[in-house]
Order: sequence, then C-alpha cells, then structure tokens
Amino acid sequence: MAGEGMDVGEGYSSMMGLMYVFNLIVGTGALTMPSPIANAGWLLSLIILVVLAFMSFVTVTFVTESMAAANAIVHSHTVRHLKKVMKTEDVGTEDSSQQLVEHFLTDEVITNSLENEKVPLLLSNSVDTISENSAEYFNITERIEMGKMALLFFNRVGVNVFYVCIAVYLYGDLAIYAAAVSKSVRDVSCTYSPKEAFCNDTLNSTVQCWGNLDVTRGDAYRIFVTGFLLLLGPFTFFNVQKTKYLQIFTTIMRWLAFSTMITLAATALAKGKGKGHPPIANIYGVPNLFGVCVYSFMCHHSLPSLITPIKNKSSLFRLFVADYLLILLFYVLLSFTGIFAFEHPNSLYTLNFEPQNCNSSSTGESIIPENFAFLRYFLTLFPVFTLSTNFPIIAITLRNNLKSVFLKDNKRYSFFVDKILFPLLAVIPPVAIALVTEDLTVLVGVTGSYAGAAIQYIVPALLVYFARKHILTTLGLGVKNKHASPFGGTAWIVFVLTWAVLCVIFVTVNYFLPKK
Repeated sequence: MAGEGMDVGEGYSSMMGLMYVFNLIVGTGALTMPSPIANAGWLLSLIILVVLAFMSFVTVTFVTESMAAANAIVHSHTVRHLKKVMKTEDVGTEDSSQQLVEHFLTDEVITNSLENEKVPLLLSNSVDTISENSAEYFNITERIEMGKMALLFFNRVGVNVFYVCIAVYLYGDLAIYAAAVSKSVRDVSCTYSPKEAFCNDTLNSTVQCWGNLDVTRGDAYRIFVTGFLLLLGPFTFFNVQKTKYLQIFTTIMRWLAFSTMITLAATALAKGKGKGHPPIANIYGVPNLFGVCVYSFMCHHSLPSLITPIKNKSSLFRLFVADYLLILLFYVLLSFTGIFAFEHPNSLYTLNFEPQNCNSSSTGESIIPENFAFLRYFLTLFPVFTLSTNFPIIAITLRNNLKSVFLKDNKRYSFFVDKILFPLLAVIPPVAIALVTEDLTVLVGVTGSYAGAAIQYIVPALLVYFARKHILTTLGLGVKNKHASPFGGTAWIVFVLTWAVLCVIFVTVNYFLPKK
C-alpha cells in the first residue's frame, strides 16, 4: 500500500488532499487485482468492486467522525480545565493566559489520555466564547491517530486487540513487499525461462534460473529475499522518515507505470490482440478477490495524517466521494484491460509485460513494441523502486506498534529488548513468510480478508459507536458534530459489523472448500 507517513507540511488545499488520498489508496493492491478478478469472473468482480468501494467509503466517514469527536473531547477538557483554574486564579493578561496554557499542558488526566502528547488549544477571543459555541470543538486541528482514538474510546482489552490487528496487517504488508520485490528481481535476472515454466507455478520454481548454474528459479527467489532482508532490514533499527522529494519521485513512478500498463493493454485490445477470456462469474475465486479488494481500498489507518492538514475541511465527504469514484474507475480500467489482454494475468501484474512470460508467444513476442523494449524493464522493476522505499517506514511503524502492545510506557527496558529484539520481531517474521511463498494473490488475500477487514470495517464501526456515546456523556444532547458521517444511524454500524463477520466467515469457509 502506498503513502504511509505522509510528509505534508503545514497544510494544503482540498484538491491536494484528494490527490494524497488517491495516492495513498492506489498502491501495491492494484498490482495484484487483475489475477483474482480474472479467476472470479468479470461481472461478479465488477459487482464486488462496487460494493467493497461503497463499504470502504462508509467506514472512512466513520473514521472522520471519530477524529472530530476525539478533537471535541480533548478541546472540551481543555476549556473546562481552564475555566476551573480561572475561577481560582487572577488571569487578566495575555502572559498570564499563556502561563495557564502551560499549566494545563502538564495536567495528568489529559496528557495521559493522549500518551503524554501536548494538545493545541482552541482559544479564539476567550474561553467563554468557545464554550458557548461547542460546535467549534469538532474542528479537526489535532492529528489524533487511530491508536490514540482507541485509547480514548476503548478499554485496555480493546486497545490491545486494535494494536494486534494493526500488527498483523503490517506483517502481511511487509511480507507482500518482500515477495513482490524479490519476485520482480528474480524474473528480470533469470536468463533461462521457458514459456511453459511461467504457466505452471510448480514448474516455475523448479526450472533453472541460469543455464550455466545449478540454481532453480525458486532458489534464486529465496536468494533475493535474503538479500532484500540484508539490504533493507537494518533500517528497522533506526528512525527513517520519508522526505518530500522521495514522495514526489514515487508518485511520478507510480503514475508513469500505471498509465503505461493501461495504455499498452488497451492498445492491444484495440488491435484485436487480446487473449483473455475470463468467465462471467466463478464463486470459488471470490475469497482471494475479497481480500485483495479490501487491501486495495485501505487508507483508514493513515487518514488522520492526511485529513488534519487540509485547510478547508467543509467538503471532506464530497472529497471522499470524488476519490472513491476515481479510484473505482482506475481499478476497473487497469484490471479489465488486463484480464482481456492477457490469457493468464500474473499475480504481480507488472510481470505480464516481460519479453517472455506465460502470455507471450513461442517466439517471445511481447505486448510491448520492440522499439519500446526499455519499458519491459521499467514496468517489471517498478515494484522494486517503489516498494523498497516504503519497506523501512512500515517496518518501523510495526516495531513501534509491537512496543505499544508488549512494553509499558513508564518502565525502562534493556538495550537488547528496546533496540534489538523488537526491530528483529518486526522484520524477521514477514521475510520468513516471503521465503515460504511467493504467491502474492494469497498473501494479499489473507492479509486483506482478516487483518484488513478488522481495520477497515470492525475498528471504524466500533470507534464511531463509542465516540458517539462518549460525546453524549461529555457534551450532552443537542451538540452537533460538523463532521458526522452521513450514515448516522446505529443500524449502519450494525450493518457494517454484520457485513464484516459474514465476509470473514464466507472467506474462511471457501478457503477450505475443494476448488473447481
């Protein structure tokens, strides 16, 4: 997935916010969509894409409402505390007010509820002015991440379950990245690659990679996974942040690659060279498709970083509607041109554009014109450049989440536990998973179907439910959340939770049914 930890500066316009959300959602998942769509059938896949896009949009509005509620709770505690202190202290000057603010920021009750992070105050002309206009409490001025919202609205068990879900999801993310990069490098570097090997997953791993060495393609893949670990794993022991220029570079690379793939596949179809004949519907292909789609619409865990800096938040929901319509259109263009252009879409879509693959002719004819041969290497290596830059950031995020679950904030730990053990716990398991399997469709499907479904459906629904109860207790009746979800009834929360449970049951059952 693209865009974790965006470096967005002081603030930006709604249009820039639309682009950031689009770039965040459209990432690794898009590259794995054509294969499960071809397996599940084009009509059934289209219906599922539309339904899951709508469900993801619903829960995005839940997260937005929860963010506003969390800000309101923090701001109301701020104002109440200040008014209480002002009754007992003589505060008449601006300097005295600043001292009062500093005094508040040491208050244990508020700082502990937000893990000792200072909260900016909503102070305009006076505390009384703000307290009379409680709607201003819901201004999203403080970036309160989902973990901090869990601390505000969930009990300790709920907080731990949330962090476990995030950790499992990030483990899956890292395994997908390691497998995608290693698979891409393997398929570019292996010189001995008969067509029949690409069309048979078992044979693909057992044939030689290089004609003069006794190394199979499976061996080469595992060598590259190990090299990937040795090259990028050490970054997990430090703190690495994306820079603005790195974001610009990866965004340009992403758009160049995606637009090139859509253009090439559409051109082949226009010339009558399409080889794909996907079925209309195949229920046995749905489990992986569900997981891939959930993974491909994921942005919920990064929303606070993207929404908070938007200067004008009055049209947030219209922005999300536009984003999801654009993303849905983009996914349909990318996937449907691919499934009709290629007879056997690869689990990593970029590999369909290699000069020799399962979709090429016996002479090695490629969908890419001969005079544009450089595009073969650009598209095949595209995941290497973009995913490698994200891997250390996600690994560090996972490391910090693991610490949140297992370590106590007020206790000191040894250098080995703090600096060595948790970075290793973050990076070793996903690489081990990548060593076991290179099937990206399965990796993405399982990650999306379970941890992804929890983060995208269950957590937002529970957050907004407890946020509404907390607001009622804290601010009372008659206070309107200006960023309230248009899906405001409790019935929508029940519907989302029921949908999530039924989907997980369906996916689990279908994974164990015999495939036809």
